[in-house]
Amino acid sequence: MPGTARPKKTAAGPAVAAADSPASFRIAGDFRVEPAVPSQFDPEVLRGVYRTMLTSRRLDEKMLNLLKQGKGFFHIGAAGHEAVQAATGLLSRPGHDWFSFYYRDMTMNLMLGGTSEEVLLHHLSKADDPYSGGRQMSQHYSSPERHILPLSSSVGAQFLPAVGLGLSLRRGEATDAYVYCSCGDGATSQGEFHEALNWAARAQVPVLFLVQDNKYAISVPVKDQTAGGTAFKLARGYEGLLRVHVDGTDFFDTYAAAHAAIEHMRTGGGPVCMVADVVRLFPHSSSDNHAKYRTTEELEADRQIDPITRFEQRLVEAGVLDETSAAAIRREVQVAVDEAAAWALEQADPEGSTATKHVWYEGGLDLEFGRSEPAGDPIVLVDAINHALHEEMERDARVIVYGEDVGGGKGGVFTATRDLTAHFGEERCFNSPLAEASIVGTAVGYAAAGYKPVVEIQFGDYIWTAVHQIRNQVASFRYRSNGTWGCPMVIRVPIGGYIHGGLCHSQNIEAFFAHMPGLYIALPSTAADAKGLLKTAIRMQDPVLFLEHKALYRAASARSPEPDAEYLLPFGVARTVREGSDCTIVTYGMMVHKSITVARHLEKEGISVEVIDLRTIVPLDMDTVLASVRRTSRALVVYEDNDFGGFGGEVAAQIADAAFPWLDAPVRRLAAAFSPIPFADPLERAVLPNDEDIERAVRELVAY
Repeated sequence: MPGTARPKKTAAGPAVAAADSPASFRIAGDFRVEPAVPSQFDPEVLRGVYRTMLTSRRLDEKMLNLLKQGKGFFHIGAAGHEAVQAATGLLSRPGHDWFSFYYRDMTMNLMLGGTSEEVLLHHLSKADDPYSGGRQMSQHYSSPERHILPLSSSVGAQFLPAVGLGLSLRRGEATDAYVYCSCGDGATSQGEFHEALNWAARAQVPVLFLVQDNKYAISVPVKDQTAGGTAFKLARGYEGLLRVHVDGTDFFDTYAAAHAAIEHMRTGGGPVCMVADVVRLFPHSSSDNHAKYRTTEELEADRQIDPITRFEQRLVEAGVLDETSAAAIRREVQVAVDEAAAWALEQADPEGSTATKHVWYEGGLDLEFGRSEPAGDPIVLVDAINHALHEEMERDARVIVYGEDVGGGKGGVFTATRDLTAHFGEERCFNSPLAEASIVGTAVGYAAAGYKPVVEIQFGDYIWTAVHQIRNQVASFRYRSNGTWGCPMVIRVPIGGYIHGGLCHSQNIEAFFAHMPGLYIALPSTAADAKGLLKTAIRMQDPVLFLEHKALYRAASARSPEPDAEYLLPFGVARTVREGSDCTIVTYGMMVHKSITVARHLEKEGISVEVIDLRTIVPLDMDTVLASVRRTSRALVVYEDNDFGGFGGEVAAQIADAAFPWLDAPVRRLAAAFSPIPFADPLERAVLPNDEDIERAVRELVAY
């Protein structure tokens, strides 16, 4: 197989100082590299590479023809990128090394064992599409067996998971494995590219950042995209990151550069940024017309350095091919691709009834709930979190904890992770850079490699830079791979107000994230619930956003007897905190305790209020809620977030829809004003819900 064949001798030499801005070059950078020549290779290997490059090109052409016939929906090609991918693929080991692709990596996919049949099933969105089952658009490859992560369409989403994979390799047994992470030049404008280079360089992880620079990001030329005109210069400032710059249309030069880079990583070296200048022979995608922004002369100049034509010429010159054998291979490839397309067209389309499958893990979790009741000494909520983490790290060596300030003696700004580093070591509880996307994105790579990352975002107000990773990687990881991959991880986030935190330390974020299918969300209100839900979250097979209210961390109202080490609470089961008959309050988090206070006060006047604590936002236990509302005939939804667009609106809508025949009054909501949370005490109290607001709303409902 081409992807596992080895050359006859090495192409790499020792590292030297970089040539930073080569005006004309063959290979430049931090390695002294002698260009490879055909005589270094087994001729059969070179013919196999030629066949693979031709297959990639013919697949591009076939898919465009299928689109013209109305038999496909979208295409984004690899034409012009074949040589650099073939060279790097020849040096890679599928199932041993790891791969974080971007959408032009078709040749690389074929080099790792992908087939024309797979690519065409994927292009035609067939039920047996092995990459996504029709869930992703074309050119989104994925394979657990080959270690190819599910590809996200979002530009730049691939960088940080690759770093997480590299970090995991430093811990595992495959000490000579490396991570391939590719992109176009446009993606290097994303901040996550630089976050990834920083973390990879600092931690010295074996990631090859391959920038396939075809000089355009859709229609925007590199001069309008990149300082200095090349990502090779952008990567200069990261100490510990080596660089190499190569003509990516020349297979042999690229092979030599990739060989030097990969051998550096396989032998314990750190990351490498390899910038390969390539050409884009087709438009950006089937939705693009590059004649609108590229001249005829420019397009012709690119065709003159077509990497397949150049490779074929070198093989003919070396006697590996002649005109007859080259023509024969071209015909064989064309026939094989045509036959694969004809076969794929006959395969079944996916059934509409399967559209919502694989949003969540669909297997059994083998978790036993309700084995015991909390009976230990009273404990505050933040200590319950700490104990849950300690117990789960003791139980499962795959559990790792990291984030800003969580490691060492500090143990997080709220001490939730105190003593974990001292007990488990810096390999299992450690500090990250102050970069929320990096924290979540690397956890994706860790999870893919089999770890159970529990990461902390220091405040809910700072999670927004991580939304790219949460939305475009974490939440959809399982779905877009048709259930062949999972992303089990826990993102712990302190949230909420009532602490005089102002605009950037008081947000409630559950409504925003509840809109992301594939992400579970918990928001406990007591220490026992926090411990039971967190332990369950760590043992689940899907990602969990675990929200912890800051004002409850040490609140007496949230104290409870501590559960034992096997106390697990199921997600999607609400708790009836207090029974009543006149009105139901549906709430969660901090508002549970305010609602209890109001219910106790009103009881003295003969008003009986039932209080339901949702405990988890996703899944939402509407059965318990509706059963209560049918008994009381009145419902008040109390939540801390802004009233407009808050999650309580969803709860209220479901009550109004499903319990309308039993209602004796409109469903009411009580929440914060539609305003940022101000800092000064009188201003904060004016915005956030208080006991008087809740009591007034209950009285109005009961009197309706």
